[in-house]
Amino acid sequence: MDKNNRIKNLYFSMTMTLVASLFHSGLKAQSYIGSAMDNYGGVHSLLINPANVFDSPFRTDINLVSASSYLGSDYVGLSISDMISSGGEFDFDEDASRYPLENNHFFANVDVLGPSFMFNIGEKQSIGVTTRVRGLFNLNNIDGNLYESISEGFEIGNNFDINSKDLNTTVHVFSEIGLTYGREILKTQTQFLKGGVTFKYLMGAGGIFADSPELQGNFNGTTNILTTQGSIAYGNTSDFDTDSIEFSDLQSGFGMDLGLVYEFGKRIIDDTVQGKRQQQYKLKLAVAVTDIGSVNYANSERTDYNLNGNVNGLEFETKDLDEVLDDNYTGSTTTGDQKIMLPTAMQIMADYYIGQKFYVGLHTSLSMRKIGNSITNNVINTATLAPRWESKLFSIYSPIGLRQYGDLAWGLGLRLGPLTVGSGSIFTNLLSDNSKNADFYIGLKVPLYKKIVFD
Repeated sequence: MDKNNRIKNLYFSMTMTLVASLFHSGLKAQSYIGSAMDNYGGVHSLLINPANVFDSPFRTDINLVSASSYLGSDYVGLSISDMISSGGEFDFDEDASRYPLENNHFFANVDVLGPSFMFNIGEKQSIGVTTRVRGLFNLNNIDGNLYESISEGFEIGNNFDINSKDLNTTVHVFSEIGLTYGREILKTQTQFLKGGVTFKYLMGAGGIFADSPELQGNFNGTTNILTTQGSIAYGNTSDFDTDSIEFSDLQSGFGMDLGLVYEFGKRIIDDTVQGKRQQQYKLKLAVAVTDIGSVNYANSERTDYNLNGNVNGLEFETKDLDEVLDDNYTGSTTTGDQKIMLPTAMQIMADYYIGQKFYVGLHTSLSMRKIGNSITNNVINTATLAPRWESKLFSIYSPIGLRQYGDLAWGLGLRLGPLTVGSGSIFTNLLSDNSKNADFYIGLKVPLYKKIVFD
Protein backbone atom coordinates (compact mmCIF):
# COMPACT_ATOMS: atom_id res chain seq x y z
CA MET A 1 0.00 0.00 0.00
CA ASP A 2 1.38 3.44 -0.92
CA LYS A 3 2.27 5.95 1.77
CA ASN A 4 -0.48 8.41 0.87
CA ASN A 5 -3.12 5.71 1.24
CA ARG A 6 -1.53 4.54 4.48
CA ILE A 7 -1.92 8.04 5.90
CA LYS A 8 -5.47 8.40 4.60
CA ASN A 9 -6.52 4.97 5.84
CA LEU A 10 -4.90 5.56 9.23
CA TYR A 11 -6.80 8.81 9.70
CA PHE A 12 -10.18 7.53 8.59
CA SER A 13 -9.83 4.19 10.40
CA MET A 14 -9.00 6.10 13.58
CA THR A 15 -11.99 8.37 13.05
CA MET A 16 -14.56 5.73 12.14
CA THR A 17 -13.37 3.01 14.52
CA LEU A 18 -13.00 5.24 17.57
CA VAL A 19 -16.16 7.26 17.06
CA ALA A 20 -18.35 4.30 16.18
CA SER A 21 -17.02 1.84 18.76
CA LEU A 22 -16.99 4.27 21.67
CA PHE A 23 -20.49 5.59 20.99
CA HIS A 24 -22.03 2.18 20.28
CA SER A 25 -20.53 0.77 23.47
CA GLY A 26 -22.04 3.62 25.46
CA LEU A 27 -18.67 4.98 26.47
CA LYS A 28 -17.50 8.53 25.96
CA ALA A 29 -13.70 8.76 26.07
CA GLN A 30 -11.59 11.90 25.57
CA SER A 31 -8.13 13.35 25.95
CA TYR A 32 -8.89 14.24 29.58
CA ILE A 33 -10.20 17.75 28.75
CA GLY A 34 -11.72 19.05 31.98
CA SER A 35 -10.71 16.00 34.00
CA ALA A 36 -7.06 17.02 34.27
CA MET A 37 -8.10 20.25 36.08
CA ASP A 38 -9.82 18.25 38.82
CA ASN A 39 -7.86 18.36 42.11
CA TYR A 40 -8.69 14.65 42.35
CA GLY A 41 -7.39 14.02 38.81
CA GLY A 42 -4.43 12.12 40.25
CA VAL A 43 -2.20 10.41 37.70
CA HIS A 44 -4.16 11.98 34.80
CA SER A 45 -3.15 15.47 35.96
CA LEU A 46 0.56 14.58 35.60
CA LEU A 47 0.13 14.45 31.82
CA ILE A 48 -0.40 18.23 31.62
CA ASN A 49 1.83 19.29 34.56
CA PRO A 50 4.28 17.09 36.50
CA ALA A 51 4.14 19.43 39.53
CA ASN A 52 0.67 18.02 40.25
CA VAL A 53 2.32 14.89 41.65
CA PHE A 54 2.95 16.74 44.92
CA ASP A 55 0.39 17.93 47.49
CA SER A 56 -2.47 15.93 46.01
CA PRO A 57 -5.36 14.63 48.16
CA PHE A 58 -4.08 11.05 47.68
CA ARG A 59 -1.74 8.89 49.68
CA THR A 60 -1.50 6.87 46.48
CA ASP A 61 -3.35 7.04 43.16
CA ILE A 62 -3.10 3.96 40.94
CA ASN A 63 -4.26 4.08 37.32
CA LEU A 64 -5.26 0.65 36.03
CA VAL A 65 -6.01 1.61 32.44
CA SER A 66 -7.20 4.76 30.65
CA ALA A 67 -7.77 5.49 26.98
CA SER A 68 -8.21 8.81 25.21
CA SER A 69 -8.61 9.98 21.64
CA TYR A 70 -8.72 13.31 19.86
CA LEU A 71 -9.22 13.62 16.11
CA GLY A 72 -10.54 15.92 13.43
CA SER A 73 -10.00 17.98 10.30
CA ASP A 74 -11.06 21.28 8.78
CA TYR A 75 -11.53 19.39 5.48
CA VAL A 76 -14.45 17.17 6.45
CA GLY A 77 -17.59 17.61 8.56
CA LEU A 78 -19.69 14.76 9.93
CA SER A 79 -23.07 14.39 11.61
CA ILE A 80 -22.20 12.20 14.60
CA SER A 81 -25.89 11.74 15.47
CA ASP A 82 -26.59 10.45 11.95
CA MET A 83 -23.59 8.12 12.21
CA ILE A 84 -24.86 6.69 15.51
CA SER A 85 -28.42 6.22 14.27
CA SER A 86 -27.39 4.74 10.91
CA GLY A 87 -26.84 1.27 12.35
CA GLY A 88 -23.53 0.98 10.52
CA GLU A 89 -24.99 2.19 7.21
CA PHE A 90 -23.30 5.61 7.30
CA ASP A 91 -21.75 6.29 3.87
CA PHE A 92 -18.73 8.52 4.31
CA ASP A 93 -18.48 9.42 0.61
CA GLU A 94 -22.14 10.41 0.37
CA ASP A 95 -22.98 11.72 3.86
CA ALA A 96 -19.86 13.69 4.85
CA SER A 97 -19.42 17.37 3.93
CA ARG A 98 -16.11 18.55 2.47
CA TYR A 99 -14.43 21.93 2.73
CA PRO A 100 -11.33 21.96 0.46
CA LEU A 101 -8.87 24.80 1.14
CA GLU A 102 -5.34 25.59 0.01
CA ASN A 103 -4.13 24.52 3.47
CA ASN A 104 -6.35 21.84 5.00
CA HIS A 105 -5.31 20.04 8.19
CA PHE A 106 -5.94 16.53 9.55
CA PHE A 107 -5.00 15.34 13.04
CA ALA A 108 -5.47 12.37 15.34
CA ASN A 109 -4.12 11.45 18.77
CA VAL A 110 -4.67 8.12 20.52
CA ASP A 111 -3.25 7.80 24.05
CA VAL A 112 -3.46 4.70 26.26
CA LEU A 113 -2.29 5.21 29.84
CA GLY A 114 -1.29 1.86 31.28
CA PRO A 115 -0.50 0.83 34.86
CA SER A 116 0.72 4.02 36.59
CA PHE A 117 0.89 5.35 40.13
CA MET A 118 1.90 8.29 42.32
CA PHE A 119 2.67 8.50 46.05
CA ASN A 120 4.33 10.65 48.69
CA ILE A 121 7.89 9.98 49.82
CA GLY A 122 7.99 12.67 52.51
CA GLU A 123 6.32 15.84 53.70
CA LYS A 124 7.77 17.90 50.87
CA GLN A 125 8.18 15.55 47.91
CA SER A 126 6.35 12.94 45.84
CA ILE A 127 7.05 10.68 42.89
CA GLY A 128 5.04 9.05 40.14
CA VAL A 129 5.54 6.40 37.45
CA THR A 130 3.53 6.38 34.22
CA THR A 131 3.37 3.99 31.26
CA ARG A 132 1.79 5.04 27.96
CA VAL A 133 1.32 3.95 24.35
CA ARG A 134 0.68 6.81 21.92
CA GLY A 135 -0.23 7.18 18.26
CA LEU A 136 0.03 10.65 16.69
CA PHE A 137 -0.93 11.85 13.22
CA ASN A 138 -0.73 15.30 11.62
CA LEU A 139 -1.26 16.27 7.99
CA ASN A 140 -0.72 20.02 7.64
CA ASN A 141 -1.24 22.46 4.77
CA ILE A 142 -2.46 19.97 2.18
CA ASP A 143 -4.39 21.44 -0.76
CA GLY A 144 -7.91 20.09 -0.26
CA ASN A 145 -8.70 19.70 -3.97
CA LEU A 146 -5.46 17.80 -4.56
CA TYR A 147 -6.06 15.57 -1.52
CA GLU A 148 -9.58 14.74 -2.67
CA SER A 149 -8.48 14.05 -6.25
CA ILE A 150 -5.58 11.76 -5.27
CA SER A 151 -7.75 9.94 -2.73
CA GLU A 152 -10.91 9.54 -4.82
CA GLY A 153 -9.86 10.18 -8.42
CA PHE A 154 -9.47 13.22 -10.65
CA GLU A 155 -12.82 14.39 -12.01
CA ILE A 156 -13.11 15.16 -15.72
CA GLY A 157 -14.18 18.76 -16.28
CA ASN A 158 -13.11 19.90 -12.82
CA ASN A 159 -10.33 22.50 -13.12
CA PHE A 160 -8.44 23.65 -10.02
CA ASP A 161 -5.18 25.33 -9.02
CA ILE A 162 -2.69 24.13 -6.38
CA ASN A 163 -0.82 26.46 -4.06
CA SER A 164 0.50 24.63 -0.99
CA LYS A 165 3.28 25.89 1.26
CA ASP A 166 4.94 23.98 4.11
CA LEU A 167 3.00 20.80 3.41
CA ASN A 168 3.96 18.39 6.16
CA THR A 169 2.75 15.07 7.51
CA THR A 170 3.98 12.85 10.34
CA VAL A 171 2.63 9.57 11.69
CA HIS A 172 4.38 8.38 14.86
CA VAL A 173 3.67 5.42 17.15
CA PHE A 174 5.66 4.97 20.36
CA SER A 175 5.47 3.97 24.00
CA GLU A 176 7.00 5.66 27.03
CA ILE A 177 7.86 5.09 30.67
CA GLY A 178 7.86 8.27 32.75
CA LEU A 179 9.38 8.95 36.18
CA THR A 180 7.92 12.07 37.81
CA TYR A 181 9.37 13.95 40.78
CA GLY A 182 7.67 16.92 42.44
CA ARG A 183 8.31 18.93 45.59
CA GLU A 184 7.41 21.99 47.60
CA ILE A 185 9.39 25.14 46.72
CA LEU A 186 7.66 27.81 48.83
CA LYS A 187 4.99 27.72 51.53
CA THR A 188 3.57 30.59 53.59
CA GLN A 189 0.17 31.25 55.13
CA THR A 190 -1.17 32.63 51.85
CA GLN A 191 1.15 31.34 49.13
CA PHE A 192 2.32 27.97 47.92
CA LEU A 193 4.65 27.05 45.06
CA LYS A 194 5.58 23.57 43.84
CA GLY A 195 7.55 22.24 40.90
CA GLY A 196 7.90 18.97 39.06
CA VAL A 197 9.72 17.17 36.28
CA THR A 198 9.01 13.99 34.34
CA PHE A 199 11.85 12.10 32.67
CA LYS A 200 10.66 9.84 29.86
CA TYR A 201 12.27 6.82 28.27
CA LEU A 202 10.78 6.52 24.79
CA MET A 203 10.44 3.32 22.76
CA GLY A 204 9.55 4.09 19.16
CA ALA A 205 7.65 1.61 16.98
CA GLY A 206 8.14 3.81 13.91
CA GLY A 207 6.58 6.41 11.68
CA ILE A 208 5.89 7.91 8.26
CA PHE A 209 6.89 11.43 7.27
CA ALA A 210 6.62 13.73 4.26
CA ASP A 211 7.21 17.41 3.57
CA SER A 212 7.09 19.89 0.70
CA PRO A 213 8.30 23.49 1.17
CA GLU A 214 6.25 24.64 -1.80
CA LEU A 215 3.96 22.88 -4.25
CA GLN A 216 2.17 24.75 -7.04
CA GLY A 217 0.37 23.76 -10.21
CA ASN A 218 -3.02 23.13 -11.74
CA PHE A 219 -5.28 20.37 -12.98
CA ASN A 220 -6.86 20.69 -16.44
CA GLY A 221 -10.17 18.85 -16.33
CA THR A 222 -10.41 18.79 -20.13
CA THR A 223 -7.04 17.16 -20.85
CA ASN A 224 -6.93 15.34 -17.46
CA ILE A 225 -3.36 16.59 -16.99
CA LEU A 226 -1.94 17.57 -13.60
CA THR A 227 0.93 20.11 -13.90
CA THR A 228 3.11 20.67 -10.84
CA GLN A 229 6.12 22.73 -9.78
CA GLY A 230 8.05 22.24 -6.58
CA SER A 231 9.47 19.35 -4.60
CA ILE A 232 8.40 16.73 -2.08
CA ALA A 233 10.21 14.28 0.15
CA TYR A 234 8.67 11.34 1.92
CA GLY A 235 9.94 8.38 3.85
CA ASN A 236 9.42 5.94 6.66
CA THR A 237 11.35 4.29 9.45
CA SER A 238 12.66 0.80 8.85
CA ASP A 239 9.87 -1.74 8.18
CA PHE A 240 7.10 0.50 9.59
CA ASP A 241 3.63 -0.34 8.28
CA THR A 242 0.44 1.28 9.61
CA ASP A 243 -1.53 -1.81 8.56
CA SER A 244 0.49 -3.95 10.98
CA ILE A 245 2.13 -1.91 13.75
CA GLU A 246 4.57 -3.96 15.80
CA PHE A 247 6.47 -3.16 18.99
CA SER A 248 9.26 -5.65 18.32
CA ASP A 249 12.10 -3.55 16.88
CA LEU A 250 11.91 -0.52 19.17
CA GLN A 251 14.16 2.52 18.81
CA SER A 252 15.16 4.52 21.89
CA GLY A 253 14.67 8.16 22.72
CA PHE A 254 14.34 10.49 25.68
CA GLY A 255 11.80 13.12 26.64
CA MET A 256 10.90 15.44 29.48
CA ASP A 257 8.05 17.51 30.98
CA LEU A 258 8.63 20.53 33.27
CA GLY A 259 6.03 22.30 35.38
CA LEU A 260 5.26 24.82 38.14
CA VAL A 261 2.07 25.37 40.15
CA TYR A 262 1.38 28.48 42.27
CA GLU A 263 -1.51 28.71 44.73
CA PHE A 264 -2.75 31.85 46.48
CA GLY A 265 -5.16 32.25 49.39
CA LYS A 266 -5.52 31.19 52.98
CA ARG A 267 -6.63 27.64 53.59
CA ILE A 268 -10.41 27.54 53.34
CA ILE A 269 -12.51 24.91 55.06
CA ASP A 270 -15.65 24.16 53.08
CA ASP A 271 -18.10 22.88 55.69
CA THR A 272 -21.25 22.82 53.55
CA VAL A 273 -21.39 19.02 53.66
CA GLN A 274 -20.74 16.39 56.31
CA GLY A 275 -17.25 14.95 55.92
CA LYS A 276 -15.95 18.35 54.82
CA ARG A 277 -12.60 18.60 53.10
CA GLN A 278 -9.84 21.16 53.31
CA GLN A 279 -9.61 23.59 50.38
CA GLN A 280 -6.02 24.57 49.65
CA TYR A 281 -6.36 27.74 47.55
CA LYS A 282 -8.53 30.55 46.24
CA LEU A 283 -6.59 30.92 42.97
CA LYS A 284 -4.24 28.45 41.30
CA LEU A 285 -1.94 29.29 38.38
CA ALA A 286 0.09 26.65 36.55
CA VAL A 287 2.48 26.47 33.62
CA ALA A 288 4.26 23.51 32.04
CA VAL A 289 6.20 22.52 28.95
CA THR A 290 5.37 18.96 27.90
CA ASP A 291 6.86 16.48 25.43
CA ILE A 292 10.36 17.87 25.06
CA GLY A 293 12.44 15.32 23.15
CA SER A 294 12.59 12.93 20.20
CA VAL A 295 13.12 9.37 19.03
CA ASN A 296 16.03 8.64 16.67
CA TYR A 297 15.34 5.95 14.06
CA ALA A 298 18.26 4.22 12.34
CA ASN A 299 18.05 2.98 8.74
CA SER A 300 15.16 5.26 7.81
CA GLU A 301 14.45 5.74 4.11
CA ARG A 302 13.82 9.14 2.53
CA THR A 303 13.10 9.89 -1.14
CA ASP A 304 13.35 13.44 -2.56
CA TYR A 305 11.45 14.23 -5.76
CA ASN A 306 11.64 17.17 -8.15
CA LEU A 307 7.99 17.79 -9.03
CA ASN A 308 8.47 20.01 -12.07
CA GLY A 309 6.47 18.14 -14.69
CA ASN A 310 3.14 16.77 -15.88
CA VAL A 311 1.20 13.60 -15.12
CA ASN A 312 -2.06 12.15 -16.43
CA GLY A 313 -4.74 12.00 -13.71
CA LEU A 314 -5.69 8.46 -14.76
CA GLU A 315 -2.37 7.18 -13.45
CA PHE A 316 -3.51 7.80 -9.86
CA GLU A 317 -6.37 5.34 -10.40
CA THR A 318 -4.16 2.48 -11.61
CA LYS A 319 -0.95 3.04 -9.64
CA ASP A 320 0.16 3.65 -6.11
CA LEU A 321 1.39 7.14 -5.33
CA ASP A 322 5.04 6.08 -5.13
CA GLU A 323 4.70 4.42 -8.56
CA VAL A 324 3.27 7.66 -10.03
CA LEU A 325 6.18 9.63 -8.58
CA ASP A 326 8.78 7.11 -9.77
CA ASP A 327 7.33 6.96 -13.30
CA ASN A 328 6.92 10.72 -13.83
CA TYR A 329 9.45 12.58 -11.68
CA THR A 330 13.15 12.49 -10.87
CA GLY A 331 13.91 11.26 -7.36
CA SER A 332 16.82 10.21 -5.19
CA THR A 333 16.66 7.89 -2.16
CA THR A 334 18.89 7.98 0.91
CA THR A 335 19.03 5.78 4.00
CA GLY A 336 20.16 7.02 7.41
CA ASP A 337 19.16 8.23 10.85
CA GLN A 338 15.95 10.21 11.21
CA LYS A 339 14.72 11.99 14.33
CA ILE A 340 10.98 12.29 14.92
CA MET A 341 10.33 15.08 17.38
CA LEU A 342 7.70 14.92 20.10
CA PRO A 343 4.79 17.43 19.99
CA THR A 344 6.27 19.92 22.46
CA ALA A 345 3.58 22.17 23.92
CA MET A 346 3.05 24.92 26.47
CA GLN A 347 0.32 24.14 29.01
CA ILE A 348 -1.13 27.14 30.90
CA MET A 349 -3.86 26.80 33.51
CA ALA A 350 -5.76 29.04 35.94
CA ASP A 351 -8.28 27.70 38.46
CA TYR A 352 -10.54 29.80 40.71
CA TYR A 353 -12.45 28.50 43.75
CA ILE A 354 -15.92 30.09 43.77
CA GLY A 355 -17.20 28.42 46.94
CA GLN A 356 -19.29 25.46 48.09
CA LYS A 357 -17.13 23.12 46.00
CA PHE A 358 -17.66 25.06 42.77
CA TYR A 359 -14.63 25.94 40.61
CA VAL A 360 -13.99 27.44 37.22
CA GLY A 361 -10.80 26.53 35.37
CA LEU A 362 -9.13 27.80 32.19
CA HIS A 363 -6.67 25.57 30.33
CA THR A 364 -4.71 26.63 27.25
CA SER A 365 -2.54 24.26 25.21
CA LEU A 366 -0.20 25.86 22.66
CA SER A 367 2.08 24.08 20.19
CA MET A 368 5.78 24.94 20.40
CA ARG A 369 6.62 23.08 17.18
CA LYS A 370 6.64 25.10 13.97
CA ILE A 371 5.22 23.22 11.00
CA GLY A 372 7.79 22.49 8.30
CA ASN A 373 10.96 22.96 10.38
CA SER A 374 11.47 19.29 11.19
CA ILE A 375 9.82 15.88 11.21
CA THR A 376 7.43 16.36 14.12
CA ASN A 377 3.90 16.07 15.38
CA ASN A 378 2.17 19.08 16.86
CA VAL A 379 -0.72 19.62 19.27
CA ILE A 380 -3.81 21.52 18.16
CA ASN A 381 -3.97 24.90 19.90
CA THR A 382 -6.92 24.98 22.28
CA ALA A 383 -8.40 27.15 25.02
CA THR A 384 -10.90 25.50 27.38
CA LEU A 385 -13.07 27.02 30.09
CA ALA A 386 -14.31 24.33 32.48
CA PRO A 387 -16.72 25.04 35.35
CA ARG A 388 -16.99 22.10 37.75
CA TRP A 389 -18.34 20.84 41.04
CA GLU A 390 -15.74 18.78 42.87
CA SER A 391 -15.79 16.50 45.91
CA LYS A 392 -13.81 13.54 47.17
CA LEU A 393 -15.88 10.82 45.51
CA PHE A 394 -17.62 12.73 42.72
CA SER A 395 -16.83 15.54 40.27
CA ILE A 396 -18.75 16.85 37.28
CA TYR A 397 -17.49 19.37 34.72
CA SER A 398 -18.71 20.89 31.47
CA PRO A 399 -15.77 22.19 29.37
CA ILE A 400 -16.35 24.81 26.68
CA GLY A 401 -13.43 25.18 24.27
CA LEU A 402 -12.14 26.98 21.22
CA ARG A 403 -10.08 24.72 18.95
CA GLN A 404 -7.72 25.43 16.11
CA TYR A 405 -9.14 24.31 12.71
CA GLY A 406 -12.52 23.72 14.34
CA ASP A 407 -15.44 25.42 15.97
CA LEU A 408 -16.65 25.90 19.53
CA ALA A 409 -16.69 22.61 21.46
CA TRP A 410 -18.93 21.88 24.45
CA GLY A 411 -18.72 18.70 26.46
CA LEU A 412 -19.40 16.90 29.71
CA GLY A 413 -17.33 14.71 32.00
CA LEU A 414 -17.55 13.17 35.44
CA ARG A 415 -15.54 11.26 38.00
CA LEU A 416 -17.34 8.73 40.18
CA GLY A 417 -14.92 7.10 42.61
CA PRO A 418 -12.51 5.00 40.52
CA LEU A 419 -14.26 5.66 37.17
CA THR A 420 -13.72 8.76 34.99
CA VAL A 421 -15.56 9.30 31.68
CA GLY A 422 -16.19 12.31 29.49
CA SER A 423 -15.88 14.22 26.25
CA GLY A 424 -14.93 17.81 25.61
CA SER A 425 -17.19 17.90 22.54
CA ILE A 426 -20.07 15.49 23.19
CA PHE A 427 -22.82 18.14 23.20
CA THR A 428 -21.64 19.95 20.07
CA ASN A 429 -21.09 16.63 18.27
CA LEU A 430 -24.63 15.45 19.04
CA LEU A 431 -26.27 18.80 18.28
CA SER A 432 -24.29 19.74 15.18
CA ASP A 433 -24.73 18.20 11.71
CA ASN A 434 -21.22 19.32 10.78
CA SER A 435 -18.73 18.19 13.44
CA LYS A 436 -15.09 18.70 12.50
CA ASN A 437 -13.46 17.15 15.56
CA ALA A 438 -14.27 14.76 18.38
CA ASP A 439 -12.61 13.62 21.59
CA PHE A 440 -13.38 10.93 24.14
CA TYR A 441 -11.88 9.34 27.24
CA ILE A 442 -12.43 6.72 29.91
CA GLY A 443 -10.27 5.81 32.90
CA LEU A 444 -10.31 3.30 35.74
CA LYS A 445 -8.11 3.68 38.81
CA VAL A 446 -7.67 2.85 42.50
CA PRO A 447 -7.57 6.06 44.60
CA LEU A 448 -6.29 5.88 48.19
CA TYR A 449 -7.08 9.17 49.91
CA LYS A 450 -5.23 11.04 52.60
CA LYS A 451 -6.68 11.48 56.03
CA ILE A 452 -7.74 15.15 56.27
CA VAL A 453 -6.05 17.13 59.02
CA PHE A 454 -7.39 20.67 59.52
CA ASP A 455 -4.95 23.35 60.62
